[in-house]
Amino acid sequence: KMYKHLHGYLLLVFKFLKKIKFLHFESNQRRRRPLFLVLDRFLEQAAAHPNKTLVVFEKQRYTYADADRISSKTANALRAQPGYKAGDAVALFMGNEPAFMFTWLALTKLGSPVSFLNHNIRSKSLLHCFHCCKATVLIAASELKDAVEDVLPYLVEQGITVLLMNEHCDTPGIESFADKVELAADSPPPQSLRSHVTLKSPAVYIYTSGTTGLPKAAVVNQNRLLTVLAVLSSYGVTADDVVYLNLPLYHTAGFFIGFIGSIETGSTIFLKRKFSASQFWEDCRKHNVTVVQYIGEVLRYLCCTPKRENDKDHKVRLAIGNGVRAEVWREFLERFGNIKIQEFYASTEGNVGFLNYAGKIGAIGRVNFIHRKLFPYTLIQYDSERDEPVRDVNGLCIESPKGETGLLVSKVTGISPFVGYAQNEEQTERKRLRNVLKKGDLYFNSGDLMRIDSDNFIYFQDRVGDTFRWKGENVATTEVSDILAMSGCLKEANVYGVRVPGHEGRIGMAAVVVREGERLDGHRIYDHVVSYLPSYARPRFIRIRVTGTFKQMKMKLVEEGFNPEFVQDPLYVLDDGEKSYTPMTAQLYSRIISGSLKL
Repeated sequence: KMYKHLHGYLLLVFKFLKKIKFLHFESNQRRRRPLFLVLDRFLEQAAAHPNKTLVVFEKQRYTYADADRISSKTANALRAQPGYKAGDAVALFMGNEPAFMFTWLALTKLGSPVSFLNHNIRSKSLLHCFHCCKATVLIAASELKDAVEDVLPYLVEQGITVLLMNEHCDTPGIESFADKVELAADSPPPQSLRSHVTLKSPAVYIYTSGTTGLPKAAVVNQNRLLTVLAVLSSYGVTADDVVYLNLPLYHTAGFFIGFIGSIETGSTIFLKRKFSASQFWEDCRKHNVTVVQYIGEVLRYLCCTPKRENDKDHKVRLAIGNGVRAEVWREFLERFGNIKIQEFYASTEGNVGFLNYAGKIGAIGRVNFIHRKLFPYTLIQYDSERDEPVRDVNGLCIESPKGETGLLVSKVTGISPFVGYAQNEEQTERKRLRNVLKKGDLYFNSGDLMRIDSDNFIYFQDRVGDTFRWKGENVATTEVSDILAMSGCLKEANVYGVRVPGHEGRIGMAAVVVREGERLDGHRIYDHVVSYLPSYARPRFIRIRVTGTFKQMKMKLVEEGFNPEFVQDPLYVLDDGEKSYTPMTAQLYSRIISGSLKL
């Protein structure tokens, strides 16, 4: 028992020293004059280690000097475009490829904030996200040409400059850009072009699904970006490490930790277009990967691959991510060896985070007095039926006792601000929670339910409201409901997430009311959702209701799930093979529950 207390004390001291070091780093960077930004750290690394490999991608290898040179060529090519001037917001519509990194560096050299568009979105959602950041230019990957052409009339009407990363383009209204980059000068653009940039200037817009409606553009300013610069180094990552980056660059984890973190440490990135469980360990062996990133599903997918004798034959020593279940965590370590798992909790726009330094399986971190003093947060009682915090007779929130689940809220202060969402004050206000512990105070509403145990370890429990998480992506139920209603044959659609054994998060399900005189056309609905929604947001199950599916019924619908034995309403399941929604059967349900049918 004495050893246990000593061990816990030493871990607390270690965490405290790490936090002090991290805050000291942030403070020093902010005090540097002239203003020091993430770009300046990249330029330092390029000057100090020009021949060091920054990124390996497929059969290509780029050094820090290559990245500096190509980003300068990209910046100069963009400056020559008549529809652009330095400092204008630009939207980037690309998947994981080096051009994403180089183009972001180029735009940063020009002092332009960059909007990261999810390359899975289409049509209405794509236009909405593009509009959020008031961009004047759209730069798209060549393989996304069809998606761009779908919304091109609107872009042309608005006078938007549309550039395609291709050598040539015959579509009127779209300019080829790769050829112009190739011909451009590689001289660094003048530093004066970004002289207007301050720590409060927007650096990137990262989209997150909110409690209602279409995705919101979380504003990440230069100060926040500077803060995350030291994340990888705080985990002990160095220039000798090779970081495997297969999470989307348009998301926080891939961009912040994988890319920006590697700039600070001077590490090499092995970049993958997308995650592949079957290729993962061979990639790690071939490229001497030492650090990997994950979301909970990634580790589960790896554990589901066929076992091999060489499962522990690799150099991976560290895995950084969030959302892994305790049982998957244990199985992963047992099967793949002595890999340190650094589970953490954070959100794109949030102002509080946790890191599980102690390595307690299942926890997202350990709370302590020092952390709470620097970044005040608490768990408050939450009424899931009413979808709101519980308040006392004085109108204040009630803190959850230790061991009980509560809503995580964090105080908005000078060192832990909440910037909000671009062009969306309504959604920004929805994330503000007032009069929490005192009249007039202001907290950020994380939307996440947590629990703190007797040893002060904190555990993620669930999300609240009209958002659920599937395959590492947040899905806004109102957005999906609106799109289903556009299909023509549905009068009403109520979307929610349901749990599936063996899977992280919740998968989409819709309770719908069919229009009078219509019938559910499985092929029509399938074509519609595939056209408008990315794969992770498509409802996997549809339940036909006779009467309206109002919000107060949602809890009951979630509890009943998609078991045909208990649900008397007609049930349908999305079938990619048939390209339709087909009737749910007991056999299909059994295959889903057993895991033999891939979702």
